[in-house]
Amino acid sequence: MESDIICSYKTAGQRLPYRYANDKIGAAFFLTGRSRSSLVKPQEAKGAWLMLKKDQIRKWIGLMLVFFVCLVSFSTPFQNFASFPETLRIFSGQGKQLHLTMPVHAQLKVADPNIVQVNGQAQHSFQVNLKNPISLQSGHSGQTEMQLNLFGRIPLKTVKVQVVPDLKVIPGGQTIGVKIKSAGILVVGHHLVTADKGQKISPGEEAKIHVGDYITHINGNPSNDVTKIARIVNEAGKSSKPLDLSITRGNQKLNIKLKPAYDVSEKSYRLGLYIRDSAAGVGTLTFYAPKQGVYGALGHVITDMDTQTPITVGNGEIVHSNVTSIAKSQNGEPGEKHAQIFKDSKVIGNIEKNTPFGIFGNMKQPPDHSFSDKTIPVAFAEEVKEGPAQIYTVLNGQKVEKFDIEVVHVSKQQYPATKGMVIKITDPRLLEKTGGIVQGMSGSPIIQNGKMIGAVTHVFVNDPTSGYGCFIEWMLQDSGIMLKNTVKPKELKAG
Repeated sequence: MESDIICSYKTAGQRLPYRYANDKIGAAFFLTGRSRSSLVKPQEAKGAWLMLKKDQIRKWIGLMLVFFVCLVSFSTPFQNFASFPETLRIFSGQGKQLHLTMPVHAQLKVADPNIVQVNGQAQHSFQVNLKNPISLQSGHSGQTEMQLNLFGRIPLKTVKVQVVPDLKVIPGGQTIGVKIKSAGILVVGHHLVTADKGQKISPGEEAKIHVGDYITHINGNPSNDVTKIARIVNEAGKSSKPLDLSITRGNQKLNIKLKPAYDVSEKSYRLGLYIRDSAAGVGTLTFYAPKQGVYGALGHVITDMDTQTPITVGNGEIVHSNVTSIAKSQNGEPGEKHAQIFKDSKVIGNIEKNTPFGIFGNMKQPPDHSFSDKTIPVAFAEEVKEGPAQIYTVLNGQKVEKFDIEVVHVSKQQYPATKGMVIKITDPRLLEKTGGIVQGMSGSPIIQNGKMIGAVTHVFVNDPTSGYGCFIEWMLQDSGIMLKNTVKPKELKAG
């Protein structure tokens, strides 16, 4: 009877030449539940063993590569290289240092050394040691390009550099009264008129006038005063003539004929519209730029309380205001500043713009009660860091004080967007007095490392100790005193 043989002996202690190889292969087949019905040649056994060994080597090489990649990616030189900017902006007259900490030399080429000098050298091309910081000093305003080549041949990095005219501002913090007149009569609602037969109608709604529309002209004459509308409507009604209205609806310009209806209950003619031409409130001055004679305040847009749409500015003014008391913030219920605006309050500036980043206008002289009359530099959005900072604001009367906060999160924004940073009030005295951020504190300037970085804009309802801030750069752009970023990042494809 023939049986499967893995190894055999001629005599005790003497094995056939195939035993060693067959023991290896036999063991492998035993572990897999297979049997051998014939002997395996030494060459086949050796090949199988080498295959197993190669697989193990590949696995070890793969693990070593993964470990090496992880090690390199967490190294300081790699982190510095990864964070090395593709675009760089510097204010004229200021400097900046770049850190790569790579133990190699490279060739640095500057397209225009009159715009930026490197390590004190106004040259087009020179050698740099990447282990040491690269020191940049701005020259005149403009845009240029720096190219870094490893060993003088291998392109490593290209950086676009923009030098912006120097800009310094006086921080605000003063509580201000805001009086704004819209650019026309704002429609904030419709109402029903009781006609002579008792039916309820709204002439304005039937004429397809929308809430949020601005009535800029009536019969060809500018309309910006609601107190004059009643007389004009009654005159048109008595003469049975329709009113010729010029309407602004977003970017559209419309002409609408509207015939007033006689309201028997009011005994006068009505349009069936609720209208408004002004708004008023309290906020905080953010900055004053003495060289340009321009100010910025609030840090957010002023919206109509009924339509919740931004108010288009016709004209307006800001005045000094006096804080009388503060309603403390609590979880779920933001507090607010109570302030007085007197009729004879000193006008300190006009209002020309109402944008997502606040109100802006002209100011002929520095405002009173500043924390300091000295100008300070402003920071680009990319310069803002998480960490300690301060805000300037008023708690009582007109005295501007400084309080500690923490910048707990910074959003990377290359283009204007609200909610640039998350801040948290840490000053014990401010927390005791206000409970955190309160309404009326919007626009309070944020200072970090001696530079103005932004303004307080919103409070978190469920945690009034925290809120949002916007970057000062976007406010300065909307004010018209800082040019918009002309260095555009590379296009990114979705997916």
